[in-house]
Amino acid sequence: MKGKQFLAAVLATTMAAAILTGCSSSAATEQTQADTDTAAGGSAASAAGTTAAADSDSSSAEPVEITIDRATFNLASSDADEVQKIQDAINAYIEDKINVKIVLNDIPSGEYGDKVNLSLTNNEVNLFWTASWQGTVSTDNLVMQNAAYNITDLLQGSDLYASIPEEVWRASQYDGQDYFIPIYKESAEGYDLVYPTAMAEKYGWDLSTVTELKDIEPMLAQMQADGVKYPLLMQKMPFFSKYYIDKYDFTVGGTMMAVDRSTDEIVNTIQTADYQDFVALIADWAAKGYISDEEATKTVPDTAIMGTDWGFAAWVDVPINEAATTTYGQDCDVIHMTKNWANSTSTLGSCYAIASSSTEEQAQACLDFLGLLYTDNTLADLYTYGIEGTDYDKDEAGFVTQKGDLYNHSAWESGSVTAISIVSGNPADSIQLYEDFNDQSVESSASGFRPDYTSVEAQWTACQSVYDQYGYVLEEGGYAPEDVAAALETYQAALDDAGYQEVLKTLQDQYDTWKASK
Repeated sequence: MKGKQFLAAVLATTMAAAILTGCSSSAATEQTQADTDTAAGGSAASAAGTTAAADSDSSSAEPVEITIDRATFNLASSDADEVQKIQDAINAYIEDKINVKIVLNDIPSGEYGDKVNLSLTNNEVNLFWTASWQGTVSTDNLVMQNAAYNITDLLQGSDLYASIPEEVWRASQYDGQDYFIPIYKESAEGYDLVYPTAMAEKYGWDLSTVTELKDIEPMLAQMQADGVKYPLLMQKMPFFSKYYIDKYDFTVGGTMMAVDRSTDEIVNTIQTADYQDFVALIADWAAKGYISDEEATKTVPDTAIMGTDWGFAAWVDVPINEAATTTYGQDCDVIHMTKNWANSTSTLGSCYAIASSSTEEQAQACLDFLGLLYTDNTLADLYTYGIEGTDYDKDEAGFVTQKGDLYNHSAWESGSVTAISIVSGNPADSIQLYEDFNDQSVESSASGFRPDYTSVEAQWTACQSVYDQYGYVLEEGGYAPEDVAAALETYQAALDDAGYQEVLKTLQDQYDTWKASK
């Protein structure tokens, strides 16, 4: 996945194993697209902090000190002196609002996983940013390693809980328990086709007829005949799990197994007519030159989409799809292809966790801080953008222009878009666009289910290797049309030899048990 809208997958490069320690009795005991650079705030931001009144007594007791680790993505590294000034400004602002004092660590994203692991091992952090894709400190790993504090009981009734819709909390749970605080932005997953408007104008496309992937074939044929190198630029992505999301929830097993939405059961997707029709279509398109053979060999340049030699590509739907134009450096538009689904990964693409080594007092302080951060415009801007006049300017209409050389963060990795001021150049109704986007999404029946591969870890790892060998190639058009049927048989047989049926049965049993407990 390439481009800012696929930022979560692009940034997930830290795969080294590490041991997370430091658990308490309150710790987890059960196992388990785009950054549009928009920061939104205004009407839902509180009246200077009054709506996020402290859950803890701030009148006389010494403030509870918490250490916060966050990653910086917009700079190679933040200026240490400026971070200290921002920390001091935050503490001065929250002093009479909540009984909390913070120590703020701004860590370069490339070093983030290793440094947070070390902080967790040494019990040096309380609150930290993470994500479902964040390598060794991903949400799955944190729960499996008992490194995330179970905040279920502390969360209920808090200002923080009230600031986020309940369906977002449900989708973020592990086995019905709360370990993470989702950053409130777009909270659903859906897919579009993005295209350069110059292409549409050149060929006179009527895109109102496009409702399924197969509908773009006449446009692909036009471009191929005209010498366009990448009529369909797949960017080495599994399109099946993108454009069939209305039929399947793929959060349990990629394209190899998924929850069939029509039956609410985990099924072998490879044996479905949908999958077989899809790989046959892709093989046909590749044979006709609509898909480059660089896709199957994983040699298509990551920068291809920044050029003009392509026609259609995948785009994760976001509240402000005009971001495609900025992302790809050319006028682009999108065709919305699927519904937007709230599922078990869409809400945890950016979130916070509390270290399990924290005391209950520290955990409560973390929630108090986030409760204020998610509802107070002044604190949200300070935490996200830094100090006004130094790190950013704000015009009379309240739009922010970031200066960016000392401290620079974005709404998607900071807090709630309803509390953060809007970055200049984005729509004035950004908050409403986000709220409409989330309100109009559909909650998956599998939302909140987390597969546990522990008992079949070796088999699942082997299946993933088989997918790389056969499944990926099938899905990217690497087989001739006449060879697809035989390749599907070979693929399934290799999966079965790797232990696929055992994995499938294990997850089916887990899902049935999870449904019965709801």
